Amino acid sequence: MKDNYINSGRTNQKIETRGKILISAQYFLNKGLAFNLEDIAKRTGVSRATIYRYFSNVDVLAAEAALDVSTKSPVTIFENLHGKTVEDKVLEIQDYYNTLATNHEKLFRKYLSTVLDSGTSTQKRGARRKKTLQLVLENTNYTSKEKRNLSNLLTILMGIEPLIVTKDVCGLSDDESFELLKWGMELLLKGFNSSKK
Repeated sequence: MKDNYINSGRTNQKIETRGKILISAQYFLNKGLAFNLEDIAKRTGVSRATIYRYFSNVDVLAAEAALDVSTKSPVTIFENLHGKTVEDKVLEIQDYYNTLATNHEKLFRKYLSTVLDSGTSTQKRGARRKKTLQLVLENTNYTSKEKRNLSNLLTILMGIEPLIVTKDVCGLSDDESFELLKWGMELLLKGFNSSKK
C-alpha cells in the first residue's frame, strides 16, 4: 500500500477497506480457488483501481492474506495485557510477534520475497507490531515524539526481519535469537527509562 495513501484522509476507512480486501482473498485461499485482483474487487465490492491502491499484485495480496489468518489484531493482543507494566507489555508483545514469525517462518519469508520481487518500493505492510506498541504507549506520560520514536524503534526488535538477521547473519538458533532480542529490548527500555529520571 502506498504510504501517502493510507496516511491521508479517512485513515480508519482505508484500514477497514484493506481488511475487507484481505478477508476476500482469504475466502478464495480457504476454498483452494485461484483468483485475480478482479475477483477480489468483485467480492469486496470495490473497484480494481482501489485494490491496486493497497496491493501491487495478486501474489503480494495472497501472501499477506495467508499470514493475516494466523495473526491476532493489535487490539486483541493489547486487551490481554491489562494490569502489567509498560515494560512487561512490550516484552510480551515482542514474544508474541517473534513466536508468530518463528511458527510461520517459511510463510513470512515467502511473503517478504514476494513483496521485494514485486518491485514496488512503496509497499506498506499491515504494521501490526507498531500499532500494538502504540496502544501500549498511548496512555503513558511520554511525549508525543517519544511515543512515536519508541513505537518505531521497538518494532525493529520483533518479527521476521530481526529473526532473519540473528539466524542467517549471526548464525543463532531460534532460542538464542529470542534471548538476544529480548535482552536488546530490556537494555533499550532500561536506557530510555533511566534517561527519563
